[in-house]
Amino acid sequence: MKNIYSIVLLVITILGCNHKTDRLSQNIITSDIDNFWNAYDRIKATKDTIQQIKILKSLFLDKASEGQKKMIQARNYSHKEYVNVINDFPKFWTSIRGNTLKAKTIDKELSIGIDKLKSIYPQVKPAKIYFTIGALRSNGTTMDSSVLIGTELAFADKQIPTEEFPEYLSHLRNYFDTEPSENLVFLNIHEYIHTQQKTTIGNNLLAQTVLEGVAEFIAEKALNTGSPNPQIQFGKENDAKIKSKFELEMFSPNVYNWIWNSTNNEFGMRDLAYYVGYRICENYYNNQEDKQIAIEQMIQLDYNKESELIEFVEKSNYFSKPLKSYKAAFENKRPSVVSLGEIKNGSSNVKTNMETLTINFSEPMDTRFRNFQLGPLGEENVIRIKIFIGFSEDGKSVSFNIEELEPSKKYQIIVGSGFRNRQGIPLIPYLIEFNTTSKVKS
Repeated sequence: MKNIYSIVLLVITILGCNHKTDRLSQNIITSDIDNFWNAYDRIKATKDTIQQIKILKSLFLDKASEGQKKMIQARNYSHKEYVNVINDFPKFWTSIRGNTLKAKTIDKELSIGIDKLKSIYPQVKPAKIYFTIGALRSNGTTMDSSVLIGTELAFADKQIPTEEFPEYLSHLRNYFDTEPSENLVFLNIHEYIHTQQKTTIGNNLLAQTVLEGVAEFIAEKALNTGSPNPQIQFGKENDAKIKSKFELEMFSPNVYNWIWNSTNNEFGMRDLAYYVGYRICENYYNNQEDKQIAIEQMIQLDYNKESELIEFVEKSNYFSKPLKSYKAAFENKRPSVVSLGEIKNGSSNVKTNMETLTINFSEPMDTRFRNFQLGPLGEENVIRIKIFIGFSEDGKSVSFNIEELEPSKKYQIIVGSGFRNRQGIPLIPYLIEFNTTSKVKS
């Protein structure tokens, strides 16, 4: 009788495990991988680029899962970009093909990883995991409640060749050397945590840094393993230098010196915001008595609510001064718009025959960057740039020709923070606004 009971219990356990695996498998979508390789084989059989795009569309894009569509949207991949990377990097694609097909075999590992996350954060909401194929610009991201894995990068290893790659992809050699295919569960759990957060887009560098740090640190805790990402170990070895540099920029609306950047910086390491965010979270966690609540607070933090973010970061005791002092110092260093060349901002009688607009800055600007945005009234009232004339020789002004103005109309445009001075500090956004006269130009 005891043996029969044991057998029945074993069968129930096995069925329960299978049911659990089947349920997870329904939330893991790999169909885009087969669709891509079917399209790839047909594309490689012709040299006609127009025909290649048609094949890509009919065999891959038209059959795309919701996750593949979201990956394309998230990274703004184009038909042409896909065809270009297929044609330009044949050694890479031949080498990575077998690796991407392994996506169909890791559902049990992912199930274990998600269960471990649930053990430290029981409020986990379900998310779908899509194994997609992109054009070499993302190993993983999220959108809404979807984890989007770029298998052409995430499944790479040291053996994948990169000699075909141009300079803008040179960072992939270092990434492949970290054997990302061995760390797929960590990557997925990192991205899975992002689906639990209030947002994945921070409105300044500090917000983006913390939300990435939360995913990195909690993935470590859930899986009881160290982060495989080289930024973390590098950061631990260079903490003081990284921190002092980060303090100068933490309230910047521009993140590209710290996230999604290249290794062409003073540290020779990309994405160091991951380390800074990781250290903030590590300190915060260590300073809290109730670790369960600490994890909940990290994931549920409103990263774009500045008062809440500052309170969280200051409780970590990672920075030596109050964060408001760093913000004040940053704002004091920002360049500004001081005047317009042809009119006074806010004028109510601008002539409709004005053709050129000049913006004068408080200091020389980096002439490689510019940024204009819609004003509060939107596209209908925007000042439309006809020809961008360029910066003055000293970099303290910029001019552009504008399209014909209508009478009796309010016009707006925002000179955005994409403008920056020669030290890389972003401009204080400035709203240009005026009304035209009722008289038509003579």
